[in-house]
Amino acid sequence: MEERTNALGEFLRARRERLRPEDAGVATTGYRRTPGLRREEVAMLAGISTDYYLRLEQGRDRTPSAQVLDALARVLQLDADETTFLYALTRARTKRGPHARLEKVLEGTLRLLDALPMPAFVEDRYLTVLAANQLAQALSPNMRAGINRLAAAFLDPHDRELHDDWEQATAAAVGQLRAVMGTEAADPRMVALVGELSNRSERFRRLWVRQDIVRRTGSRTRLHHPEVGDLDLHREKLIVAGTDNQVLVIYHAEPGTASAQALALLGSIAVSAERAADPAPSMNHGYRDENLP
Repeated sequence: MEERTNALGEFLRARRERLRPEDAGVATTGYRRTPGLRREEVAMLAGISTDYYLRLEQGRDRTPSAQVLDALARVLQLDADETTFLYALTRARTKRGPHARLEKVLEGTLRLLDALPMPAFVEDRYLTVLAANQLAQALSPNMRAGINRLAAAFLDPHDRELHDDWEQATAAAVGQLRAVMGTEAADPRMVALVGELSNRSERFRRLWVRQDIVRRTGSRTRLHHPEVGDLDLHREKLIVAGTDNQVLVIYHAEPGTASAQALALLGSIAVSAERAADPAPSMNHGYRDENLP
């Protein structure tokens, strides 16, 4: 039997409930039981009938016109990325097989990882690390093949200790996952990952229902490494051409800074240490992707 999802309706409802009436130019009087805008208010502002908007939220109509989508994006005050996501929710979905295996990293990308003099790894659309260089693994044991970065961020206390900007970083990671995968709500691996994190992390559960959309872009991050101390790093995220949303993540520091010196020291420590053998599945901190071969 075909699995039915209502990603469009869930997104509309979440954004409607987050928009204050006064921000949308709606005058209010007295107590309101409904958070944010009411359905009839969204419909009025968008120039559509309340019944039609109700059908959209309930998933009984999944093919609104571009004119309706533009009107809803305007009323709900969506930015460009959120509007693109709204449009994507109305397109045909391709359901991935339940036994899909992790993608392989291209040979050229693997050689690039080894050649980079800075921490770098490749992650897939589920934020699972596919390959990492030695310096990335020295920066964090959760930056190695088989580790799901999102699960580690929410479930491993050591990952939280590493990130001084943990709350900001986790919020952005959830928004990025939804931006990449939200249009494929029935994807088995997506369902399993979201289900596990929703059950085990209250913070993830709260962030997921917000329906935030965050583009995968570079940013700055502050880390506190147990061996080399504080690191203020730039984090670049580059799409790997010819792959299914694989991303190359690179950490680097401003030249001449204390963070650059600390990163160089970490590199010396990693090089001087004896190169470890490939980790066994049991050593992956409990976050190993079940679809690994």
